[in-house]
Amino acid sequence: MPRAFDVLIAAVALVVFSPLLLIAAIAIGLGSRGPVLYRQRRAGRDGREFEMLKLRTMVQGSDPVGVGTVVTRDDPRVTAAGRFLRRTSLDEIPNLVNVLRGEMAIVGPRPTIPAQVEDYTPRQNRRHEVRPGITGWAQVQGRAGIPWEERIELDVYYVDHRSPALDLRILAKTAWLLVTGHGLAPD
Repeated sequence: MPRAFDVLIAAVALVVFSPLLLIAAIAIGLGSRGPVLYRQRRAGRDGREFEMLKLRTMVQGSDPVGVGTVVTRDDPRVTAAGRFLRRTSLDEIPNLVNVLRGEMAIVGPRPTIPAQVEDYTPRQNRRHEVRPGITGWAQVQGRAGIPWEERIELDVYYVDHRSPALDLRILAKTAWLLVTGHGLAPD
């Protein structure tokens, strides 16, 4: 999708979701100490690092040690508000700010942490030829339910086949997943 489309969608979505953000901020603040926003370095287009924003869903100081630490549904580090935010993907709403800043797109491969990028093959690194997205082809094909290598291959597929039609298909499937709740949170 063109950058103007991303900016328009992000701006409108932030306005629409602002009441939910306020409620989420209150719930996060009442449920645990620490900031409302979680900030993490991620690799973006051309491998450039940026600070990705999310709503904090875990107790402060719970950053996973190492690469690929899976957060399960019963993970004790996840707060009560965090379980709901993760299940509904509302924790991703601050990604819209990253879209407005030009670091992310609405559709594209999900950004990964820089330590993971160090192990990419040249083919896998192709996922950085586009801006990372809030949702993407790998996300709607199974998210955390599919092996990491397969997710990367789906991202490369997206890079090779991206088009407005594919983006609209991804957005439609994302909307369906959000409405039904299937495949949003790790088991």
